[in-house]
Amino acid sequence: MTPSLVVVGASLGGLNALRAIMGGLPRDFPLPIVVVQHRSRDGDGTLTQFLQGSSALPVCEPDDKEPLSPGRIYMAPADYHLLVESGNLACSTDAPVNFSRPSIDVLFDSAAEAYGSGVVGVILSGSNADGAAGAARIAHRGGIVIVEDPSFAEAAAMPAAALAAAPRSHVARLAEIAPLLMRVCCDRERTQDHG
Repeated sequence: MTPSLVVVGASLGGLNALRAIMGGLPRDFPLPIVVVQHRSRDGDGTLTQFLQGSSALPVCEPDDKEPLSPGRIYMAPADYHLLVESGNLACSTDAPVNFSRPSIDVLFDSAAEAYGSGVVGVILSGSNADGAAGAARIAHRGGIVIVEDPSFAEAAAMPAAALAAAPRSHVARLAEIAPLLMRVCCDRERTQDHG
């Protein structure tokens, strides 16, 4: 199945990782990208502004029930879970998962449920195991999982946990992730169009 959506999870060290990936994607990247970055519950819009400075794609914090649009990056708002539904996003104040709200597992689980094998999940630097179960769920549903190489991540615990849970994941250094996303999300599309 052609990928329909990219979901990304990051925690400690994730801002540098996100900037590197966003800076490597062209303005014609064809899929929506939904991101959970662990952050303070009273955070404001400065995170989005900070990341927009590195990105050719528009970066925003979505409203509840906002439709997913190709080529946009959606950042989970502070103190809200962000869930993927078919064609749109939902914000939730349900209890924290893995001590986190927003939770990477909540995002990844909902994406796998809504889009199945059309999901590409990316786990970046972090110091806990949030996202490991979600990565396994994406893999189980036939999606693609990309994990930042723990040996080179700013914080290795999160990518290591994801690899343990989804051992067939693609492992890539930070500089390799944006080109890998382009191959996975764009080349597959072209191959299927001509195949």
